[in-house]
Amino acid sequence: MTLLPIIAPTSLLDVHRLDPEADGWGFRVDNAVATTAGDTYVLTGLRRYRDRAADSAEPAEQDFGYQLITRHGPDGKPTATAVFGQAVPGGGPSAISEGDAATLAVLPDGAIAISSKPGSTHILSPDLDQVLASWPMSWGWEKQQDSGDDPFAASIAVTPAGRLLCMTSEYGLSNWAGAHPNIVAVSEPGTTLAPDRKPELRAIATLDARTDRQSDTDSYVHVRYGDEPVGRGNRPSPSLTDALSELTGTSGSLYGYLDSKMTRPAALGDDLFVVPVFGKIYRSSNRGQEFSFALVDDRGVLQGRLGGLHLREDSPFTGFDFTVVADPHRARAFHLNRYGLYAWSADGVLRARMSTADKPFKPLVHFALLECTPAGELLLAHRKQRLLLRVPVPQDLDDLAPAVEDALKDYGRERTALKKQYAPVNWLWSDSAATVHHL
Repeated sequence: MTLLPIIAPTSLLDVHRLDPEADGWGFRVDNAVATTAGDTYVLTGLRRYRDRAADSAEPAEQDFGYQLITRHGPDGKPTATAVFGQAVPGGGPSAISEGDAATLAVLPDGAIAISSKPGSTHILSPDLDQVLASWPMSWGWEKQQDSGDDPFAASIAVTPAGRLLCMTSEYGLSNWAGAHPNIVAVSEPGTTLAPDRKPELRAIATLDARTDRQSDTDSYVHVRYGDEPVGRGNRPSPSLTDALSELTGTSGSLYGYLDSKMTRPAALGDDLFVVPVFGKIYRSSNRGQEFSFALVDDRGVLQGRLGGLHLREDSPFTGFDFTVVADPHRARAFHLNRYGLYAWSADGVLRARMSTADKPFKPLVHFALLECTPAGELLLAHRKQRLLLRVPVPQDLDDLAPAVEDALKDYGRERTALKKQYAPVNWLWSDSAATVHHL
């Protein structure tokens, strides 16, 4: 099956008597990953806001905000769903707080890691029935020394050798309050995340080096540079901000990389990574603003960028689509935004570009790129219809455009079959067959 419904458990919808045709609810798709065995895990968020809910004890009237992870078997059928983020009416408190910009990773032992900004990580059993470990990190406008925070990473990607490619956050950056993702770090092969241990992460890149406000308490023992934890001046140099400014000739420019941000790094292999970096976002139009998909090796050396992109004609700022996914087993990277789908080889050469201005690829504007599977398939989520499309990527990237065109043509046929099976209302797909675990 190349098309999967992104489902919500019928039992949860029944508890809150959610009417799909009413206003005030939303169901977003955050991320998806697949295992080598063919299982697919989909991370979603289900919310409702009602004006009259504030003082009501009736679940049918209450606001709610859950996160869900649903496991689909190789045949596409949902087998289990984990529900967390808040207590289900009549149940105990959730073991996992709702996270911002959350992503999934399949760890080498098969466990599922969910990480979110600024640095919370939780490990779930493959069957989604247990929380095996938790390392929380609160945002905090000011760092709370007694908060009990014990963070790990804001995002995790796993390389073929089992290394963990992580993005971690820091307090005390520039004049910003709270914690911000700022470090790219990797673990060594054979040292993985487990309930009884956090592996040491070796910092290979810093986004912003303006750390004059940091104190000795603004560091974490598991994120290290050299023999000491990352903090103040002990960090990789030059920063990505400075290196990309020099590479692009934008040092000192109002529209350069000062106050830039980064999103989840992707692994092109065991020792080469893609780090999406984008310039400061302004209230007016940001199309044409600087961005780079930086190529960084495991020594922290900037090896260049994914090439062939025009700052305006290929801008990810339209729609704020900054995700890059990679296939580390075949050394290639992919990006989708409102202007096209792009594919690169590991040397940063653009090998394919499918413009959404061309008729066969216009439907791509409705999809978000979530991940690349171990089998070399792209996972695309339809933003409105809440369906997950698998697109097989040919060995030769020159053949990618016909493969994408065929997948988009098959989408309508498979969607019709799923509609007969699930009878969704307002594109809300519900299922009662999967086992539901309230974590």
